[in-house]
Amino acid sequence: MFPDLQASLLCDDVRQERNGKFILIGIFDGLFLAQFPGVFPRLCLVNRWCCGKGTFAQQSRIVGPDGARPICEGQSVPITLPDENQIATTVEVFANVQFQSAGPHWVEIQLERQLRLRYPLHVRLAPSPQQQAQG
Repeated sequence: MFPDLQASLLCDDVRQERNGKFILIGIFDGLFLAQFPGVFPRLCLVNRWCCGKGTFAQQSRIVGPDGARPICEGQSVPITLPDENQIATTVEVFANVQFQSAGPHWVEIQLERQLRLRYPLHVRLAPSPQQQAQG
């Protein structure tokens, strides 16, 4: 039985405590770059799966403003749920992600090559120091 994607979040960093709990640092729905093209040094993608049974392959990617061209793709991540009462949390780290332009980009989460979730990542030009001083 295919699991449900309970949550998908982008953040700056993820830590895991000894008791297994995850700590997400700097959750965001968008990011600022000083110029375009530009590079964002680190994005962490946390996905939590539940209510399924079996072993599955997750694939994540970020797609450009055209809605089709991937700008980065994760590796295939195995998810194993022994029964419907278990959960699985995956963490992927994308390093040095290159953005060619501002605008809405798209985070896509696939399970067994089927799109399970797609949501916007707003990429913007950071205000200059002069603009910040005026605002």
